[in-house]
Amino acid sequence: MNYYTYKVADEEGMIVRGAIESADISSAYNELSAKGFYILSLKLSNRLAARIDAKIKARHIKRADIIGFANNLSVMLKAGVPLLSAMLDIINMTENRQFQKRILRVKRSIEMGMGFSGALEAQKDIFPDILMRLVKVGEETGRLDKSLSNVASHLQKMEDLSAAIKSAIIYPAFALVTTGGALLFWLVYVMPKIMSSLKEMGVKLPLITRVLLHISEFTQTFWYLIPVIAIAIFVIIKIMKQNEIMRYYIDALKLKLPIVQLIVHNKLLALFAEQLHILVVAGITIDRSFSIISEVMGNAVFKKAIVASREAVASGSGISDALKTHSVFPPLVIRMVNIGEASGTLDEQFVFLSDYYIKKLDGISKRMEKMIEPVVVVVVGLIFAVIIIGLMMPLYDLVSGIGK
Repeated sequence: MNYYTYKVADEEGMIVRGAIESADISSAYNELSAKGFYILSLKLSNRLAARIDAKIKARHIKRADIIGFANNLSVMLKAGVPLLSAMLDIINMTENRQFQKRILRVKRSIEMGMGFSGALEAQKDIFPDILMRLVKVGEETGRLDKSLSNVASHLQKMEDLSAAIKSAIIYPAFALVTTGGALLFWLVYVMPKIMSSLKEMGVKLPLITRVLLHISEFTQTFWYLIPVIAIAIFVIIKIMKQNEIMRYYIDALKLKLPIVQLIVHNKLLALFAEQLHILVVAGITIDRSFSIISEVMGNAVFKKAIVASREAVASGSGISDALKTHSVFPPLVIRMVNIGEASGTLDEQFVFLSDYYIKKLDGISKRMEKMIEPVVVVVVGLIFAVIIIGLMMPLYDLVSGIGK
C-alpha cells in the first residue's frame, strides 16, 4: 500500500487537504471521487512524512473538542434532531478548523451510506476507541443519544484525570529545570571567572576545587552533550519499550519507584475503574470489557493482570476472585467489586472506585510540592555546599597567606 497526498474540493466548494492509503494512484483517485470530491491534485507521498503530517494535524484536536462534539450531538439527538442535521449544526459551531474538517468527513461518509460508528472509525486517529465502541452499541440499541452522553461524561473524567497528573508532575519538573539551570550557570559562567582570578594570584588549589574546575571546563567545552544525552536516553527508552519483555520491566519499575508509583498506580486504577464502568453500563460483558481495557491501559503489568483475569472470568471464576490473584489490584478494589457482584450494583461500585482514585490522585498532586520540596532542598543544598566549599578553601588560603 502507498500513501498519496491530495487536495480536493467538496460539493460546497470547501478545500480539503489530507492523505490516503491505497494500492495505486488510480484506486486512490476512484476512492476520493466516490466520496463526492472534485480532485485538484493527487500525488505519491512518503509513508513516514504522511504519518508525521497526520499526527501533527491530529494534535491540534484536543480532548475537549471530542467531549463537546459528543455532548452537543447527544443533546441534539435527544431533542429529536436528525443525525445529519445535528452534525451540520455542530460543524457550523466548531471553531477548531482541523476538527471541523474531520466532522465534515464523518458526515460525508454517513451520506455515502456508511454507519455512524464506521464513519468515526475512518477517523480513528482522533476519535478514541471507547467512543466508536459505544456509538456502535447505541446504534444497535437505538439509544445513540444515551451512548454519546455516557462517552462525554467518561471523556470528561479522563480529562480531569489527565489534569490531575499534569498538576502532580509540574512541581518536580520545575524544580529539576531550575536547579539544573542554576548549576549550569555556576559551572559555565561564575566558576571560570573566580578560578581564573585565583590562578593569576598563584593560589594552590585543593583537590575539591581542582575537581570542580575540571567539571567546569568539561561543561564549557562539551555543553552540547547535555541535550544530546537527554535525547539519547529518551530514544533508548522508546526503543527498549518496543521489546515486549523490556516494556514489561520498565512498566513494573514505574509501579515501584517512590513518588512515581503513587501517580502511576492511582492513575491506572482510576482508568481501570472508569473504563469498566462505562463498558458495563453499555451492556458489554465483563470478559469482553477486560479485553478492551487491556489494550488501552498503557502499562504492560496491568495488561498482563487484566488478560489473566479475563481468562479466569471466562473459565467461570468470580470477578473479585480473578482480580484477587494479582497484586496490582489493592484490597479496596477487590472488596468493592465483591460487593457489586453480590448486590448487582457493579456499575455503581466502579463509579465509586473511579471517583475515589481520581480524587486521591488530585490530593497527591496537591501534596506533591510538600513531598518533593525536602528532597530538592537537600540535593540542591549538597550540590551548592560542595561548590561553596570548593571556592572558599582557596580563598581562605589566600587570605591566610596575606595575613602572614
